[in-house]
Amino acid sequence: MTDVPTTPRPAPTPLGSTVLGYPRIGRDRELKRAVEAYWAGRIDQDELRRVGASIRSETWTGLLEAGLGSVPGNTFSYYDQVLDTAVMLGAVPDRFRRLGLDPLDTYFAAARGRGDAAPLEMTKWFDTNYHYLVPELGPDTEFSLSDDKPVAEYREARALGVTTRPVVLGPVTFLLLAKRAEDAPEDFTPLSLLDRLLPVYERLLTELGEAGVEWVQLDEPAFAADRSEGDLAALRAAYDRLSAVANRPALLVAGYYGDLGPALGVLADTGVEAVAVDLVAGPSSVDDLTGLSGLRTKTVLAGVVDGRNIWRTDLDAALGACATLLGVAGSVHVSSSAPLLHVPYDVRRETRIDPTVRSWLAFAEQKVAEVVLLERALTGGTGEVAEELAGAREVLAGRSSAAGRNHQVRAQIDALRPEHRTRGDYEVRAKAQQDKLGLPPLATTTIGSFPQTDDIRRARALRRAGRLSEDEYRRRMRIEIERVIRFQEDIGLDVLVHGEPERNDMVQYFAEHLDGFAATEHGWVQSYGSRCVRPPILHGDVSRPAPITVDWSSYAQSLTDRPVKGMLTGPVTILAWSFVRDDQPLADTAAQVALALRGEVRDLEAAGLRVIQVDEPALRELLPLRAADRAAYLSWAVDAFRLATAGVSDGTQIHTHLCYSEFGDVIEAIDGLDADVTTIEAARSRMEVLADLHEIGYRRGVGPGVYDIHSPRVPAVEEVTGLVEAALAAVPGQRLWINPDCGLKTRGYPEVEPALRALVSASATARAALAGAE
Repeated sequence: MTDVPTTPRPAPTPLGSTVLGYPRIGRDRELKRAVEAYWAGRIDQDELRRVGASIRSETWTGLLEAGLGSVPGNTFSYYDQVLDTAVMLGAVPDRFRRLGLDPLDTYFAAARGRGDAAPLEMTKWFDTNYHYLVPELGPDTEFSLSDDKPVAEYREARALGVTTRPVVLGPVTFLLLAKRAEDAPEDFTPLSLLDRLLPVYERLLTELGEAGVEWVQLDEPAFAADRSEGDLAALRAAYDRLSAVANRPALLVAGYYGDLGPALGVLADTGVEAVAVDLVAGPSSVDDLTGLSGLRTKTVLAGVVDGRNIWRTDLDAALGACATLLGVAGSVHVSSSAPLLHVPYDVRRETRIDPTVRSWLAFAEQKVAEVVLLERALTGGTGEVAEELAGAREVLAGRSSAAGRNHQVRAQIDALRPEHRTRGDYEVRAKAQQDKLGLPPLATTTIGSFPQTDDIRRARALRRAGRLSEDEYRRRMRIEIERVIRFQEDIGLDVLVHGEPERNDMVQYFAEHLDGFAATEHGWVQSYGSRCVRPPILHGDVSRPAPITVDWSSYAQSLTDRPVKGMLTGPVTILAWSFVRDDQPLADTAAQVALALRGEVRDLEAAGLRVIQVDEPALRELLPLRAADRAAYLSWAVDAFRLATAGVSDGTQIHTHLCYSEFGDVIEAIDGLDADVTTIEAARSRMEVLADLHEIGYRRGVGPGVYDIHSPRVPAVEEVTGLVEAALAAVPGQRLWINPDCGLKTRGYPEVEPALRALVSASATARAALAGAE
């Protein structure tokens, strides 16, 4: 451990009010469009960098003008902040370096793959819908300060007259989020590289100090989850050492997405100058803080404005939490609970949302204003902002009285019994389904969506603008559905889908057809890379006024003798990918959504669909970060899925789909869903999930993805065949399905057609081998 220097450091300028991060895609998704145009060769690097600089400039100047005491910097990314960190640290796998590309194209190759170089694995960022790229580290990994992005962006902001606080992923969280490289020994753990990594962070702090940076934010959200004593020791060692760096900026260590637990005490005893705590997702942190004497000389950022949901803050409750800390910390300032990466820019643009509902909402700009207002009240007294506080109380009271309640739905929920969530024995179901479907071993299918062509998007836009009649729109969508059906028949898939041309998004589409939701026009947030979504707003009791998907699916089934899957989004995923009301337990809201979907499932069956897929890609996403809280969540999450799917006959095959998660954490819950077939992301992780399924004795159908659709790479037949063979080593052929990792919406037909033909060919080869072995 490095000794803390005996020479007192000069006191830094007070932080003041701040947010831990900000949206970076541009108000109108300028970054998405520019990045995709660059990938397509329509613009050059200079134009791409110009767009990035424009977004950064608008962000920095806007936050300064809004009145923040400290403006975060280095929160911009062309793709992902974890990948940015890996690049900064020189931790890019050799397969990308060997491509001989310039730095930016090497960066994108790591994100998306290129040629034979498969991309980095992608997985969910803690319990959010953001995806990060997983660094690959091994005992031979050497770190170096290979990119000056934090310093360069600080200087860029200074040139605009804005002094920023660079934000950098902390060293311990970086290592905890990394995975063992494929060629590393099985007993290797990335955290063992901490002593090798810290000198690079020391050099970074030195360079930031030399550039004039006064505060730097090091993010350590990994400690909002359960951590071992070894992890905590690593945290202590890291910040004892980093706080000893001479001539460094003051250190703000930020934890978010939950309480920091014992990590808070560790940080309090190091030489860091400030800690940021999430008092929304981890309200118990208030109690934890009051017992830590080490905080009496530190600044505490009280994260009382929700950085992840869009409801207006209860300002009185937030001020109460801040006031509790005033006697505990050296100083207290107000911040967002988490980076505002997870919320849209500005609610004032949502002119089509009911004005009453809109008055309950706060997007990023409004949250910044709340932070500034709370800081004024904390430092100058509530009298200074009495009018604003009174207005906020009135809005909260109005929301409590006006929130939509559907007494019929609530009565139906109260009447539910255990048998409404159970189906018959799987073996009986499997026989009934085989009798009806007659599917071969290693049956092939896709996950649901097919590429959304320019014609599809144009028709949707014309309809939305009132320039295309409903009848003409439906005619065009039916033409597309028939084209997709014929395409699947031609390449030889066994179970078909209608392609979902009518759907803008797998959650938003259902929200637009369910009561209790509102949809935004401009409420975009980043999911990964250039992929953006518009989460709907679930503000009242949920019900289904009419069938949603039945006409489209039954039309598709009428076109072919092969089985067509009805495609639905599951209740947990609808919640995870929406902004959900916070005035009742999530379990209650999930049951309402599940009840609405149950009616849709039964209507699909009545219309002749014998295969119905209810996707739950977000099952792992909502899993609490603390193990003590997980059982309750998994209980209601599984119950919701089973409520939605248990109302069909044994002969109707229920599928579900999960993607980009650490499945081992929810493996028993996957079993508990009792789906007849579960399709799972597995291509980037090379079938790792199958070991978890084997360990619990999973005995139903499973489709580990063999085509990574999040990369533009077209896998060769040999590559897919290798994945199929790996899957067959763990799953019998009769229970094994062959499918892509996820839906094909974001890909183009020039990629999809050869990839699916490779998939079908690999399945046929393996099927023939199985038949020969018999």
